[in-house]
Amino acid sequence: MKKRSFLLTFMLVSVAALLFACSNDEGNNADAESDGDSSVEQVLKIANDQEPAGLDPHKTPAHSSVRIYSQVYSGLVQFDENMEVQGDLAKDWEQPDESTYIFNLREGVTFHNGNEMTAEDVKYSFERIMAEETASHIASYFSNVESIEVLGDYQVQFNLKSADATFLSNLTNASAAVVDQTVVEENEDLQQVAVGTGPFKFVEWVPDNKVVLEKNEDYYNEDLPKLSKVEYYTMKDESARLSAIRTGEVDLTTLTAKSSSLLENQDNLTVKDYQSLEYSYVGFNVDVEPLNDAKVRQALSLATNRESIADIVWNGDAVVSGPVAPSMGDWSIDVKEHELYSNNLDKAKQLLEEAGYADGFDITITTASTYADMVDTAQILKQQWAEIGVNADIEQVEWGAYIDTWLNTSADVLIGRNGSGTDPDRALSYFFHTEGSANVWNYSNTNFDELVEKGKVTTDKEKRKEIYTEAQELLLEDSPNLFLVSPMKYVAVSNSVEGFTPYPHDGEDILEVTKK
Repeated sequence: MKKRSFLLTFMLVSVAALLFACSNDEGNNADAESDGDSSVEQVLKIANDQEPAGLDPHKTPAHSSVRIYSQVYSGLVQFDENMEVQGDLAKDWEQPDESTYIFNLREGVTFHNGNEMTAEDVKYSFERIMAEETASHIASYFSNVESIEVLGDYQVQFNLKSADATFLSNLTNASAAVVDQTVVEENEDLQQVAVGTGPFKFVEWVPDNKVVLEKNEDYYNEDLPKLSKVEYYTMKDESARLSAIRTGEVDLTTLTAKSSSLLENQDNLTVKDYQSLEYSYVGFNVDVEPLNDAKVRQALSLATNRESIADIVWNGDAVVSGPVAPSMGDWSIDVKEHELYSNNLDKAKQLLEEAGYADGFDITITTASTYADMVDTAQILKQQWAEIGVNADIEQVEWGAYIDTWLNTSADVLIGRNGSGTDPDRALSYFFHTEGSANVWNYSNTNFDELVEKGKVTTDKEKRKEIYTEAQELLLEDSPNLFLVSPMKYVAVSNSVEGFTPYPHDGEDILEVTKK
């Protein structure tokens, strides 16, 4: 059974190596003892590019956190490898009418603290997500939920305000997790603790070093997981991760296209690639001058050479993207022929002049110092925008400060990466509807809101495509973000690892993984 993802996706070699060495003796001994003996516990060691930003699935969207808590928590449903919705904590469900869903829960499922998971936990979890005081990043996913009823210990009913074509796919999000109310009340939130029903139990988090998970022996699928322990080591510097995977100190790590090419002739490794559902972007605070003028944002789009960004930042292994990544197929529009993607500097200068900025202006681009692709993108944009008189400074901030900056819209221009998700509603409504949970840009357009609201309740697929095509075109014209490129993803995997297949919707599925 394949675990669900998420959505969307955000240094010092000697320090990382030292931390790894100091904490890894026990793991190495376990591996040495397990050679040729499948009965000995198997430990998968993963080098991560970033420290978790917290462990509360209802509050923390950072991928550095999702990769951890998605292994610890379960939701009602999940995607399989073909992106078909299947049961998770819900063994099945029924839909008496277009706005009612009844989920029949698995019986005997327990949280990692031994408490039984019941329909009351489901009701509490989703009401927590929807509560204003939680400030959940996925609250808008469930804005169409009118009420939740407990029909029995193992049966729960969701009453929607109207038909909702996105409801089931939204439930597959890793943040739509069922949590234990008693744990929340004991700890006030779940940022430092993690008690779920998922395949792995949270053991410890050593800041700036590692996170350790161990197998949940009481997982409802008794055949999974196959690993006994997973150790995530924080290695912010890519050269540290590259060294660790080469020497066998770790079994798996993500790498950039440039670094992955250095492993082509490594006999003990395999590099797996896949087209991601992510895209890189430039986000604008549309409430501040001069970015509150659409002509200025359009001028910046015209001055942006996206093909150059794909070639330089991503080594050519990226495709130009709109707000819906091309890997989503027919939901995505072909943006290459759009006027604002034409890299027309004369037109850009004309728009700036019309907006009252004929001589250009000064601006600060904020980016995460820990992601080379974001830093490189900022530097390229600085050069490209200078051609139309826009003088940009670059401010690099650490990951925690970057997350706060994104949440609080405290940067005028922010470089980042988003995940399109598995439904166009995520890519459009979630980030750009006036009430969207991740609309941190202060963007608001009544026509756009009406379109995505209509798309959400339209169940005919072809009609939905027409609606979301129009919404994407409108978004490109308004340009609250500049959508850049959708990169390939690369995962370096030791040949001692079996059963690992990354998917666009879940690049870190380890349920079936074993060590040989």
